[in-house]
Amino acid sequence: MKSEKSALVLGVGPEQGLGAALARRFAAEGLHVFIAGRTVDRLDKVADSIQKAHGKVTPIVADATKEQNVIDLFKVVKSEAEVLSVAACTVDSNIRAPLLDMDLETFTSLWKQNCLAGFLFGREAVKLMEMQQQGTLFFTGATASLRAKPPFTGFAAAKAGLRAIAQGMAREFSPSGIHVVHVIIDGVIEGDRARQQFPDYIAAKGSQGLLQLDAIADTYWAIHRQHPSAWTHELDLRPFQEPF
Repeated sequence: MKSEKSALVLGVGPEQGLGAALARRFAAEGLHVFIAGRTVDRLDKVADSIQKAHGKVTPIVADATKEQNVIDLFKVVKSEAEVLSVAACTVDSNIRAPLLDMDLETFTSLWKQNCLAGFLFGREAVKLMEMQQQGTLFFTGATASLRAKPPFTGFAAAKAGLRAIAQGMAREFSPSGIHVVHVIIDGVIEGDRARQQFPDYIAAKGSQGLLQLDAIADTYWAIHRQHPSAWTHELDLRPFQEPF
């Protein structure tokens, strides 16, 4: 039997990560959540936490940079869900790479994970949502979506490309009832990845200087609930102490 309404989150990694937080929030609202990522163990842990809270979840292993993986992912959703209400692409990768030290492989990898993945995900989501004449499609951006700052020029180039994809899709598919949203995360999220990569930065900022996962997820849900006469396409989220 098909689920009545569902959500799909691509880029689910650690339990304390944005993808997992969004999945838990959507499940708490009664949606059957399909979670997709590259690592089975991580998906199973997130799925288990959702099930323990009496949510409905289906984990699917998928590499967002591989076209057939993304196509197959949406085939599963289409076969098991009546309506795809929300689709969120949270795939993200960033490394320090000064321009003269950056080789083609590094630049291409950043582009694939931060831009190509968004294109593949967005294209397949729209195919399904156009048939429904409804749905909210989220792309997660960063400060770098708006400006490039060394040594993250490659990351910025990819995120700027993702922002352009989101803008173009919003203009093309909003008349079909599809709400396309680009969320700029202007700051560091307090989650497992940041704790591992930037422990000193996390300690210096303190909890009030970091974006909280549940707060971000609340904002995503509020945007999904917007009336179509007053849709948000782009917004930025940052801690109140963050300079900008």
